[in-house]
Amino acid sequence: MSHLYLDESLDLAAVAPGATVALTGDEARHAVTVSRVRAGERIAIGDGRGTLVHGAVASTGARELELEVDEVLVEEAASPRITLVQALAKGDRDELAVQAATELGVDAIVPWAASRSVSRWEGPKAEKGRQRWATIVREAVKQSIRAWLPAVAPVTTTGQLAERLEGQRMLLLEPTATALLTDIRPDGRDLALVVGPEGGISPAEIERLVAAGAEPVRLGASVLRTSTAGPAAIAVLNAALGRW
Repeated sequence: MSHLYLDESLDLAAVAPGATVALTGDEARHAVTVSRVRAGERIAIGDGRGTLVHGAVASTGARELELEVDEVLVEEAASPRITLVQALAKGDRDELAVQAATELGVDAIVPWAASRSVSRWEGPKAEKGRQRWATIVREAVKQSIRAWLPAVAPVTTTGQLAERLEGQRMLLLEPTATALLTDIRPDGRDLALVVGPEGGISPAEIERLVAAGAEPVRLGASVLRTSTAGPAAIAVLNAALGRW
């Protein structure tokens, strides 16, 4: 299996087998000095926008390598898309959710400052937190060798969710809901999974989101942690959408 390296500045859509692609900067440095990639090894390079090129490394330098392309894979953007709205959570539970969701194929991630979130992203911490999640997403994309790099939105309040998710079908993961996620049938709209923090989604937030069109659904009889609920739901949707 090829190792994947990402360079969003590359325009790989125009690359054909037989071409040479140069990887430079920090990503090349990591490949050469950390991963010890050497000439002759087979790797993949992606642009995060649907194209992966595979081939053998032709040469390496301290902060660069050249790849002789022998295969180009182009993947269309998923439709319908799946967005994970992940509530901020204490410890690394929200980060675990983001990592697993990315490996499972989520298309976008929205950090949510829920009323019961213990963790708070305020002031400069808001962008720092978003960048941290974006780094986790990027590494998960590389690990799972995905062609598309999901975007991580700025932290969003409950009041902003409806506007940010306009046009999407909001599925509110709520253990007390009567409707089962496994009974949901896709209707063509993009899907947004809303996952609460450790203390759950407050009654006021549920009321507000339902008024904005959200559908409360549950995964089953057990109550999952915030770190596992989103990835579990994405797995269910992957099957329903025919991705798996």
